[in-house]
Amino acid sequence: MAPQRITGAGSGPAEASGTPPGAVSPGAGGAAVSGARLTGSGGRSAAARRFAAIARRRGAGRAGCAVLLAVALTAGSVALGGVREDRDGVAAGAARGGPGPLSAAGPDAGVPALQARLRAQPRDFGGWAALGLAHVEQARTDGDPSRYPRAEQALRRSLDLNPGNDQALAGHAALAAARHAFTDALAYADRALVANPYNERALCSRIDALVELGRYADAARAADTADARRPGVPVFTRYAYVRELHGEVGTARRVLEQALAAASSPADVAYVATQLGRLAWDQGDHGAALRHYARALAADDTHLPALEGRARVKAASGDRAGAVRDLEAVVARHPLPGPLVALGELYEVRGETAKAREQYALVDAWTALARAGGVDVDLDTALAAADHGDRDAALRAARAEWDRRRTVHTADALAWALHVNGRDEEALPYARRASATGYRNAVFLHHLGMIERAVGREEDARRHLSAALDLNPGFSPLGAREARAALKSPEAGR
Repeated sequence: MAPQRITGAGSGPAEASGTPPGAVSPGAGGAAVSGARLTGSGGRSAAARRFAAIARRRGAGRAGCAVLLAVALTAGSVALGGVREDRDGVAAGAARGGPGPLSAAGPDAGVPALQARLRAQPRDFGGWAALGLAHVEQARTDGDPSRYPRAEQALRRSLDLNPGNDQALAGHAALAAARHAFTDALAYADRALVANPYNERALCSRIDALVELGRYADAARAADTADARRPGVPVFTRYAYVRELHGEVGTARRVLEQALAAASSPADVAYVATQLGRLAWDQGDHGAALRHYARALAADDTHLPALEGRARVKAASGDRAGAVRDLEAVVARHPLPGPLVALGELYEVRGETAKAREQYALVDAWTALARAGGVDVDLDTALAAADHGDRDAALRAARAEWDRRRTVHTADALAWALHVNGRDEEALPYARRASATGYRNAVFLHHLGMIERAVGREEDARRHLSAALDLNPGFSPLGAREARAALKSPEAGR
């Protein structure tokens, strides 16, 4: 039976059409955390060498080293050999990219079959579009941005064979979103929907782009439109996130539960259960979060976002050893910034500073690789640099991202980067803006409280720091510790 539409949770009438901005090359990037920008094959080679060097320093016997080197060498092979198709296929991965999956099918299963088909039928424009999207999805699951140029090549080939076909345009929208070029993603999605108003990938990418551009009212209308045209798991998960950003946690939970009921594949069950776990974690319901993560891992024991989420709950519940084991397993497979920082902070609270520094160094190296693959990672790295790296570079990155898109997350990142650089009066309006939509986030409340404390607004600071800990007492090993210390000693650090 086809999935039923979401009813009673909408924000207004579905929109009739989009308003596309002009499309530009999706490879635009911003200021690197290191202050330098890597472009072209030379940049990819340098980034690969840097990543590999850090991996070697972790020790040849460690489980993650081989994976880290493999990622680096993959990027290097793209740099040295040009964009080429991988005739042997790519390894399976689990995980998460953006607000939700675009399809339940595993991209690793599709790439080899599509390549074989295209060798026999090289003028199959639909096959080239499908291959491009499969590469995008694979890059999103295994964290290897060097796959994006392959995706772009396949999508361009599809458009060369059949200009304006909606499959390739929707693929370009997904690629641009994966590279965080959200203005481009919106433009491509709108063009695809002109050609085919029911293209599910384009409908989903349009929601993603509007959310990431901070156009939340437009995103809500786009979610209503997508729900009317193509109800299903990819639309439901995005719909839920839009409602969560407006502070409607109950609605978000109900929609995710509807998505879970509609999920039929292990991949979809794992993804939606993980989103329910994350929502419960964000609201401090650690028991519910663990139950959802357990369901996700029962459906797919390779789903790393569920393992990462479970690790965060374990850390908040006092099982730091178990949390470290889970996060070490995650970064051994996919060394992405989020779990690397989380693991580094757990090492810090255990007094293992050398291990912590290794994780933060890998974030910087991953950033270089991602930029070399055409990904804008200023938001991903600004907070990591503010807390664990070059504070001046963090502020440059946060400002660059704010200039591109004004969301609650970029407002929070800019506020915190200003704070660590001692510019708290300037930071305060951005910290307030981060919470203006009603989005409930303990990290945002912690940042707001610390900034208010720095400018002498003690009553407001205590209120927001207490709210952060009430919402989720274990939101961050270091952040929660800092909030508790500030509440115990109001004058400390002023």
